[in-house]
Amino acid sequence: MLNIHNLSVSFGGVYLFEEVSFRLNAGDRIGLVGKNGAGKSTMLKLLSKEMSADTGVIASDKDVQIGFLKQDIDFVGGRTVLEEAYQAFEEIKALELAMDEINHQLANRTDYESEEYHELMVRLTDVTHRYEILGGYNYQGETEKVLLGLGFKREDFERVTDTFSGGWRMRIELAKLLLQNNDVLLLDEPTNHLDIESIIWLEQFLKGYTGVVVIVSHDKMFLDNVTNRTIEISLGKIYDYNKPYSQYLVTREEMRTQQLAAQKNQEKQIQQTEKLIEKFRAKASKASMAQSLIKKLDRIDRIEVDEDDNAVMNIQFPVSITPGKVVLEVEEASKSYGEKHILDRLSLLVERGSKVAFVGQNGQGKTTLAKMIVGEINYKGSIKLGHNVQLGYFAQNQAEYLDGEITILDTMLDAANDTNRTKVRDILGSFLFRGDDVDKKVKVLSGGERNRLALAKMLLQPFNVLVMDEPTNHLDIKSKNVLKQALQNFEGTLLLVSHDRDFLQGLTDKVYEFKDKKIREYLGDVNDYLEQRNAENFRAIEKKDEVKESKPDETKAALSYEAQKKLKSLKNRLSKVESSIADLEKEIAEIDVELAVNYDETVSKPGFFDTYQKKKDTLEQLMVDWETLHEEIEEASI
Repeated sequence: MLNIHNLSVSFGGVYLFEEVSFRLNAGDRIGLVGKNGAGKSTMLKLLSKEMSADTGVIASDKDVQIGFLKQDIDFVGGRTVLEEAYQAFEEIKALELAMDEINHQLANRTDYESEEYHELMVRLTDVTHRYEILGGYNYQGETEKVLLGLGFKREDFERVTDTFSGGWRMRIELAKLLLQNNDVLLLDEPTNHLDIESIIWLEQFLKGYTGVVVIVSHDKMFLDNVTNRTIEISLGKIYDYNKPYSQYLVTREEMRTQQLAAQKNQEKQIQQTEKLIEKFRAKASKASMAQSLIKKLDRIDRIEVDEDDNAVMNIQFPVSITPGKVVLEVEEASKSYGEKHILDRLSLLVERGSKVAFVGQNGQGKTTLAKMIVGEINYKGSIKLGHNVQLGYFAQNQAEYLDGEITILDTMLDAANDTNRTKVRDILGSFLFRGDDVDKKVKVLSGGERNRLALAKMLLQPFNVLVMDEPTNHLDIKSKNVLKQALQNFEGTLLLVSHDRDFLQGLTDKVYEFKDKKIREYLGDVNDYLEQRNAENFRAIEKKDEVKESKPDETKAALSYEAQKKLKSLKNRLSKVESSIADLEKEIAEIDVELAVNYDETVSKPGFFDTYQKKKDTLEQLMVDWETLHEEIEEASI
């Protein structure tokens, strides 16, 4: 579908990548990986035609449609969920406006016999025909079906997008991409801000997607579950393997080991040849042999070992002062936004040295509680900090608070005080900002580099309790591992909001699950939490319905006869509805073909439009019945 040939891009005379070539074929699900700043997001912008390369070409099949999910979603304020989702249908919406304008003109004219009136009628016919061909009478139902599949409720459809969290807005954007029927999907950090339920849906969708998918992600589990090919950008080159991420790492390491061994053997042969040349060169009788060996040496194709960029951050989180035994006490704390209740009378106690994880779906209040603890938002109830507690806070959107117009160094100097100003360059160096890098403006940094800078800036303030909300967003996999190690070594108290299971494993000693405005405590790390929830992983937890408190034997008991009878009846009804939907969809498709082939003759049939619309209305109602029956079957199966 896409052929990339000799592509090069440079910034300030330094190449991000130089003369790279590869091809994207239907069915490829590619994980595009590399360190922060390696050029992953830039590559997606090039593939989407959003920016141009310095050299090289990107050739594509005719009429290839590309959808691009960016890291930062920018919705127009004031639109409802439905209105935003409808933006996927630009031509249909334009045709609707055209039809409204023509109908308005026709309603206000009385010159029925004039040429102008006749032209308006002809134009209306053309526009209506195009509208139907594009599915203008079906798109609203399709949009609602996709939104419902992504977890939205019907009452959410008329809410403005501004009222939704980043994860839910990401779902709206994903819905738009799905409705557009793109041939190529470019996804830049799609799991950032998504809860596990959203990730499940995205994984399933991408596994069944027949086009090309290129994913920039630092979520190792997501990459392993979805991708079948890995392209790494490293030190200006690309490494391309038809394997998911974890298998790619093993394969690449094996290849580097083989290259190193082959290079070592070659070096040994070269040294032996050079010794012979020196030996023979001193003897006139052996001069011709020496020249022969020199020519042989010149013809040797030197083995090169793939370069590996092993530079990583060096982080330590020092404890400012030792606080009291109890660092945080929450009593009957509640939070609402207008009529929407987020948290209801929460109580918890955190002792010095604890490492606590907040987990749960988006919108359940994890970030809200973090903001309540650091005093960023008002609430009802009581939240008390212990003696000598000094809070450090890393917000989910921490990087957005950085001033893009000043340099990296100035950002740090502005946040420093007299005691640590001399350490600024050392701190920046430990976060991989070295030499002339510190003079870059913040606005040119990648998302991961901004996160690194935000972490570095945080170290300039004293703290003994760390509250961190999704700190791994945008960080590359190596940086995530370094951050995890630093937090494991942190001798203070940690409160961590995260959906990243790999990051959480072995990091915390207590888990709070947020659900239905309440929290539930689980002792141990995330693996202990999963075991207590009787699930292999987060995905299994989100897939199954909440099991009511009961004895194991009761949970495993078979459904009663009445329940089985009801379930069978519901399934029979569902089968009939599905059959009716299939028949109606076939009838409507046949009519659409008739309209496309012979529009005038078809629409002239008596009562045509009434019959056509009635079929579509019936189909829409059947879709609603289908969704209702599915919900009833799920409830009856518990």
